[in-house]
Parts: sequence; C-alpha cells; structure tokens
Amino acid sequence: MKRLICTVTTLLMVFGLTSANAADYKKMTIRAATANPAGSLHTTAIDKFKEVIEKESNGAIKVQTFYGGSMGDEQSNVRQLRSQEIQVAVLAVGNLTPFAPQGNIFYLPYMFPKIDSAYKLLGDDAFTGKVADTVAQQSGTRPLSWLIGGYRHLTNAKKPIEKMGDLQGLKIRVPPVEVQLEAFRSWGLEPHPLAWSETFNALQQNVIDGQENPHTVNRDQKFWEVQKYITELHYMLWVGPMLVSEGWYQKLDADTKALVNKAAKEAAVTEWKWAAEQDEVAKKQCLDKGMVLSTITDEAVWQEKARTIWPKFYDKVGGKATVDEAVSIMSAK
Repeated sequence: MKRLICTVTTLLMVFGLTSANAADYKKMTIRAATANPAGSLHTTAIDKFKEVIEKESNGAIKVQTFYGGSMGDEQSNVRQLRSQEIQVAVLAVGNLTPFAPQGNIFYLPYMFPKIDSAYKLLGDDAFTGKVADTVAQQSGTRPLSWLIGGYRHLTNAKKPIEKMGDLQGLKIRVPPVEVQLEAFRSWGLEPHPLAWSETFNALQQNVIDGQENPHTVNRDQKFWEVQKYITELHYMLWVGPMLVSEGWYQKLDADTKALVNKAAKEAAVTEWKWAAEQDEVAKKQCLDKGMVLSTITDEAVWQEKARTIWPKFYDKVGGKATVDEAVSIMSAK
C-alpha cells in the first residue's frame, strides 16, 4: 500500500492534477453511465469525476449519473457514446474490444503479472495517448484514463486448484471475449462462454463449476453461496477505460476539454487506491463466509503457456512492436 501511495503521489505530479485558475465554463450536463451498481469501482470513478467537474466549474457543468444498468449493458453504453446519447461511460475493456480491437493490448494474458507493472504502463501518458487515438479511430469513443480492479481469480465448487492439471474436468465460465477464451484453451481446458447475467444461476444449478473474477466481484455477487474454492491467479488484471464520446469531446472548448481530462485522471488515481484497499477487504469477507483459498504452485507454467497466444493478437493491437513497447515501459528502471 505504501508503494501505491507513492505511485499515486507521482501521478498527481505527472498528470498536473493541481488546482488551476477558474475559467468561465459554458453550462452543460454530462450524462455518465455504467452497467454496474453504486459502490462498485466503476461508480467510485464516476463519482470522483462528477465531484471534480462540478466543483471546478462552480456548478456550471453538471454530471448526471446512470448506474446499475439503467442505460443498458456495457456494450450498449459504448453504442450510446458513439451516438452521443451519453457522454461518459466506465466499463471493462473486454466490452470495448468488439468496437476497438486495440483495447486487447491490456487484456493479453499475463501482460501484468505484477500490479506495479499496470500502474507504470497505464500511467504512461505517451503510450496510453497513442492507444487512445487508435481506439477513437476504431470505435468513436476515447479513453481518457484507465481504471484498475483486482486480478481475475478462479473460483469453483468442486476442489482446490493448485496446479494446471487440477483444471481438467471442470466447467469454467469465461466471458465471451476471444483473448480470455484462448488463454484457457492454452491451459488445455475448453471454457464455457456465458453472459454475465446468466452466470450466478448457472453456478447455482451446477451447469458450470466455476468462474473467474476479482475478489470484489466475488464478494459483491455473494459467490460464497454457490462456490467453495478460490485460487489466486494473476493471468488477467481487471482493466477498464473511462470513455468519452469522441464526437462530443472534440467539440468541447479548450477549457472544458482540459477540465474533463483532469477529472478523468483524478478519477483514475482515486479508483486505483480504492480498488487496492477493497481487494484485500473483499478477500477477507469471502474467506469469512467460508470460502477456502488455494495458491498455485506452478504459475510460471501458466504464464508461459498463456503468452504463446500473444502472436494471435498482434494484428489487433498495433503489431508486435506495440506489445514490445509496452513490455519495455514496464521493465524500465
């Protein structure tokens, strides 16, 4: 946590998130949506975005929020940004990739085997700026900052998973996202793609045995009611953009655009700290409810096999050179 606090402090300096001279902002209302409920990492970010916008514009700019899927699911939110029905949305990057394949750069398995690597890459303005430009061209939406949740750990109702061989015979739900499906296939398991809205019932009815998500999601969904075992796996970090409608964003005057940029960056910094704290809290709550924690003894093998699928996605993420650049940024001293 001390390291995270230092990282946040550095980012505040890098991003220039300090008070600026007040500007005269035109009155407007920004509509911001997420398919996720109040109290989630998604709404934590939007709430901070709203706070900064309304405070620094002296109330001239209002942020109207739509939580809990009141504007539809995450992919619907992307479509609404494209049509400018809403102006801001927060979602998992996997639900951006059908519109912007470039987003897969942050979803390659074991791209972030250590969370410090994610803080470093997602805090690099030059790299994320290039990604944002490509995403905007592909999707008509622009990520202004990137949020970080916990790692997508495995849970299941059958047995502890401590090595790759323990996966065999289990029916694991994975989102219908190509890169995640391919990661599980690299481990010799055929995953079960299933919509999120159907997952709890499928676990309850033993249609599937397990799933993978951060501790906070497992806690919020009360998965202890249908799952027994947790295995901490670091193949994929939950990453999601704070997206804006590109058409709307490019029409903003310079002062308003600068404020929106600043609010998005502050929202990310706030959410990173919140997520790190909540991940530990949620893990303890799951264990207190009777779930059992296992540790993988051969994760280096999982990483080696999963990274063999990277070349399949080079053409979607700007080529091998883009991946090499990301790895170089993370490994630099």
